[in-house]
Amino acid sequence: MRSRTLLLVFAATLFATTIATAQRGGGGGAGRGAAPAARQSAPIDLTGYWVSMITEDWKLRMVTPGKGVYDALVLNPAGRKAADSWDPATDEKSGDLCKAYGAPALMRLPTRLRITWENDNTLRIDADTGTQTRLFYFGASAPPAGEPALQGRSVAQWELAAGQRGQPAAGNLKVTTTNLKAGYIRKNGAPYSDKTTVTEYVDLHALPNGDQYISITTRVEDPVYFSRTMTNTTDFKKLPNATGWNPTPCSVR
Repeated sequence: MRSRTLLLVFAATLFATTIATAQRGGGGGAGRGAAPAARQSAPIDLTGYWVSMITEDWKLRMVTPGKGVYDALVLNPAGRKAADSWDPATDEKSGDLCKAYGAPALMRLPTRLRITWENDNTLRIDADTGTQTRLFYFGASAPPAGEPALQGRSVAQWELAAGQRGQPAAGNLKVTTTNLKAGYIRKNGAPYSDKTTVTEYVDLHALPNGDQYISITTRVEDPVYFSRTMTNTTDFKKLPNATGWNPTPCSVR
């Protein structure tokens, strides 16, 4: 009787340990081999050509607001003071034409995207507006932070949700961008600082008619010029080909 009791306790303990390991992501250590590359483990396919769907804040996004128009922004007094002193002629004279095309603002501009894999662990996003390129590095592929840059340093990861039995895992993409050069959150000089952090969540949606959309939920945090986190969601529709792709240079006005 005692041996049977001990056996049952051991079995129960082993079962509990197995469940706990699975909940933490399972396995680890010897026998699992190297983790698959980001391209191979992607739960969603974001590659292709996409066009922004301007379904909210149409006027603010399609027509550059005048100086002093800060609707839908979260500027604090320091941010408003910096924006009120903006002079586009100064940026034009210095050749600093792309300050409104940085990672915190780029996806809200009317643009088309071309998404490809630069390599197995780097997702590349080209925007034709301003002819900008963002690189999303997965895991250890992210290079060390160098000088602050317009698009910053973006580290990506797949966030997986277990699918139903027999179905592939679902998930989304999370991207965190730091090491940014100061720029404009809006083309009328409303600023963000070099202390800004951008967190993006990219979800893929498929409609019954075959249309595909991506939604990018963006959180922009700036302790210098913002009073609180700025959050928005931007949608893009997948295109069948490159028709309409038209890279254009940055402009101040």
